[in-house]
Amino acid sequence: MKNHAIIAYFLALSLTVLTACSNSGDLDKRDLSYDDIVNTGLANSCLTLPDSSRGTIPIEAGKQYAVQDMCIEPRQFFVKEEPVSKRQKAEFIEGKLLTRYTSSLDQIQGTIDTNDDGTLTFTEIDGIDFQPVTILLPGGEEVALLFTVKQFQGTTVASADSINTSTDFEGEFHVPSYRGAVFLDPKGRSFARGYDHAVALPGRADDPKFSNVKEFVSSKGKMSLNITKIDSDTGEIAGVFESEQFSATDLGAGEPQEIKIKGNFYGRITDNA
Repeated sequence: MKNHAIIAYFLALSLTVLTACSNSGDLDKRDLSYDDIVNTGLANSCLTLPDSSRGTIPIEAGKQYAVQDMCIEPRQFFVKEEPVSKRQKAEFIEGKLLTRYTSSLDQIQGTIDTNDDGTLTFTEIDGIDFQPVTILLPGGEEVALLFTVKQFQGTTVASADSINTSTDFEGEFHVPSYRGAVFLDPKGRSFARGYDHAVALPGRADDPKFSNVKEFVSSKGKMSLNITKIDSDTGEIAGVFESEQFSATDLGAGEPQEIKIKGNFYGRITDNA
């Protein structure tokens, strides 16, 4: 029994250390091995830069730059709820993320181009640029959404000859359907396959009330990337983001809800010559 108590103590201590490491923002994943990261949650965390990183990255007119290894980590999710009374305004209610270890976007690549008016445009090209996540609201409701930045194209407000800690990219992105066209619901219906009518009511199979109304729903979202840290020597950038998009509709079966997402991001800017 004594040996069992000692083993249990060391096991609990190990789990505490792993949990603490997974929540620490001071650890750099580049200094850790696969065994150090697996099952700790660190893989879902983006790299960061020291608070003292306040450099600049010069930009030449007419030149294209590449954005590599970009990581976008959501930290807060808010769902817009309509008020009970008409005198009240709709408010965003913060929810709890149920999808713990697979919520960040990673390995995103893109380009930064200079425009004729001196502004900069960041265009997302590819990468792990979407993640299906679920949010739990205080009342118990679960809201599913496809967190994404697909085809994001953001432009700076003012012209600049460098990327610095005042650089903000604002623009829109594409939000694909949360469900695929062949996903079957519990009644065997989908957008591209399955039943077209209610099979339990053969006498009213042609009634519009019971026909398959599934549709492939996509929408637009908007996002703002605010750079707050820069390492001039390595071209690394980090900062915060805020995006707004719609939740899933189960192929048109429900009304979409407005979602606001806040978090951190990291990336590297290189010469694309």
